[in-house]
Parts: sequence; C-alpha cells; structure tokens
Amino acid sequence: MGSVITLLAGALVVVGLVGIVLPVLPGSLLVGLGVLVWAIAQGTLGGWLVFSAAAVLLACGWATSYVWTGRRLLRAGVPTRSLVVGALAGVVGVFVIPVVGLVVGFCVGLYLAEAVRLGFGARSWESTRLALTTVLLSIGVELGLAMVATTVWVLAAWNAAT
Repeated sequence: MGSVITLLAGALVVVGLVGIVLPVLPGSLLVGLGVLVWAIAQGTLGGWLVFSAAAVLLACGWATSYVWTGRRLLRAGVPTRSLVVGALAGVVGVFVIPVVGLVVGFCVGLYLAEAVRLGFGARSWESTRLALTTVLLSIGVELGLAMVATTVWVLAAWNAAT
C-alpha cells in the first residue's frame, strides 16, 4: 500500500510541476498536496519534517513569484488590466491552438492590451516585453523552489523505501 501512495504522491508532484510551467493548474499547491499525502501515509516524524521543509520552500516560491512580479510590473507601470486581458486571451488560445495556445494567447492578448493603452509601436512592445520577462522569471523562481522541494521529497521517499 505504501508504494501505491508514493506513486499517487509522485503523480501529484509531477502534475504540480507541470502546473507551474503551464499555469492552468495550481502547481505549488499540487506539489505540496502530493508531499502531504506521502507524509500522512508515512506517519513518522521524518515524513512530517519533509512535508514541513517542502511547504516552506513552496510557500517561499509562490510568495516570491507573486510579490516580485506585482512589484516589478507596478514599478514599470504595466496595469493589472493588461495582465488580465493577457490571461483571458491565453484561456481562449488553449481552445484555438492546442498545446501552445496558452502562451501564444497570453502574449498576443498582453500586447494588444498594451497597444490599446499606449498605441501600437515601441512603447507597447517594450511594456509587453518587460511583462513577459517578469512573468517568465517569476515562473522560474517558483519552479526552482518547487524542484528543490521535490528533490527533498524524492530523497526522503527513496530513503523510506529502502
């Protein structure tokens, strides 16, 4: 039964990591849930320590991602409205262009929202480029810390299995 729970936890962790890169799913939450399921099944102090370490890493990644992105975009003058338009266009893009539609839709929607605000040209492109760079870097930070949390869990699960 323990290996089935570990495989289920692993599936949640993998889906969570994918969810960080393709922000359709709550990635960090799913990674944390996977480690929590494993910790509950372990029922040991070690399992709870692994979950605690993973939870702290995931919370730091998630919070850093959102706070850093928000502050940087606010400082650059990119309004939340443009990001919302980009996100909505990304959702539409998923249905129009399978696989890459989310990214393409977000980029196009963000550029169009900035073009309406700033006019077509260099200013709207620069604003869009800054927003995309910031979003990608924040995804990288969140993914990096989620990978560290995953590594902690994998090492603990490996140790518990042997």
